[in-house]
Amino acid sequence: MKPTMPAFQDARLLVAGDVMLDRYWHGKASRISPEAPVPVVRVGKREDRPGGAGNVALNIAALGSAATLVGVVGADDTADELRSRLEAAGVYCEFLRSPDKPTITKLRVIGHQQQLIRLDFEQRFNAADTEGLAGKVAGLLAEAQVLLLSDYDKGGIGDVGELIALGRKQGIPVIVDPKGNDFSRYRGATLITPNLAEFEAIMGPSDNETELVAKGEELIKRLELEAVLITRGELGMTLIRPNAPELHLPARAQEVYDVTGAGDTVISVLSAALAAGEKLTDAVVLANLAAGLVVGKLGTAAISAPELRRALIEEQDSGRGIMSASQLHIAVQDARDHGERIVFTNGCFDIIHAGHVGYLDEARKLGDRLIVAVNDDASVRKLKGPGRPINPLDRRLRVLAGLGAVDWVVSFSEDTPEDLLRDLRPDVLVKGGDYTLDEVVGGELVKSWGGEVQVLAFIDDCSTSAIVEKMRQADGDTSTD
Repeated sequence: MKPTMPAFQDARLLVAGDVMLDRYWHGKASRISPEAPVPVVRVGKREDRPGGAGNVALNIAALGSAATLVGVVGADDTADELRSRLEAAGVYCEFLRSPDKPTITKLRVIGHQQQLIRLDFEQRFNAADTEGLAGKVAGLLAEAQVLLLSDYDKGGIGDVGELIALGRKQGIPVIVDPKGNDFSRYRGATLITPNLAEFEAIMGPSDNETELVAKGEELIKRLELEAVLITRGELGMTLIRPNAPELHLPARAQEVYDVTGAGDTVISVLSAALAAGEKLTDAVVLANLAAGLVVGKLGTAAISAPELRRALIEEQDSGRGIMSASQLHIAVQDARDHGERIVFTNGCFDIIHAGHVGYLDEARKLGDRLIVAVNDDASVRKLKGPGRPINPLDRRLRVLAGLGAVDWVVSFSEDTPEDLLRDLRPDVLVKGGDYTLDEVVGGELVKSWGGEVQVLAFIDDCSTSAIVEKMRQADGDTSTD
């Protein structure tokens, strides 16, 4: 599984949920109060950020996707501040204003980068406050590719079942970040994303992975869902689908700094990737990667598209390059365990030319991973004669490893790569040049385990031998001048 960066700019999402403002007061806590055994914080910096469903919409906008946010706020200055910050980030807001309840606000006091206390200013919204919310959602759904419900159990989401029905009637996925002890209200959603504590509060504790998956499948059946994604903190996350193997993804964070808003990032990236046309499994991989980034930041924070793109590139580059045969065996087994299709090609690759590059690009498109096996110097001399190779093995390996299409490079000393083929058992064997399928060495071997054999043409008039001959002629011409 090797996801690419989605076309987030083409995605349009509608977010409905509990909107709130996250306030941060930063300062130094250098002494204890004489009035009580508590630290005294000298506040030096104040910061406001959209929270709850607002943070979800902000994350979507940071990816470059179009985000529309529906929710309930108070008739106060806090609501105006919240709208101003969201609209400045590119989020279109459709708010209902409660005349007698405040905009939900969470104030966190931070001393020396450590959260010391959180103060919540809120009253639970009721049916009178959310009257008209479903109508707003219905009027906006025609422009959305995904409906995302961000439920913080504050009462601001209204009748969840009605919103799910609206989304399914529109024919778009409905993704829910659930809260509370009654998941029956999420019946019919496409996917829900509880954390492990929320999941076990509903389904009971699980002693092992098998039990966790079984309970996830039971929840899917009970609520008529298509999938459940369980976020598990330091254990990563698990995607469970009916009639499909579960997908366990390890946590990606190098250092956990603050988990605030991590769930918002997961559901935002997941939903935006689905809206951009990605498969569910690839969307989950991207969401897991983004979660590893956001927990390294303080407070609610959005992951931008460039941040995610860089992390994705670094993730995909890990484990690539020149390998020994034993290292490659492990890497291929891991790739195969993740459902990746392995492509294998081999050759001398003495002078890398345009024909090689184009051929390797085409070979890479036949699967998820491309292995290039390279003849060592002695075997090249045996095949090509004295004077070859022009470039020694280490240089040939380094050049090939630097090509974007190539995942792994390995050398072999035998006349043919058949020993490597037997060990690695690739899905596709590719050869470039003027070969027929019957002439490809190792072809019958690969076919014996159900693999494919393909021949791809080099670019016309490109070959190492031709290049070497031209160089010799040019050298001869120069000597006679």
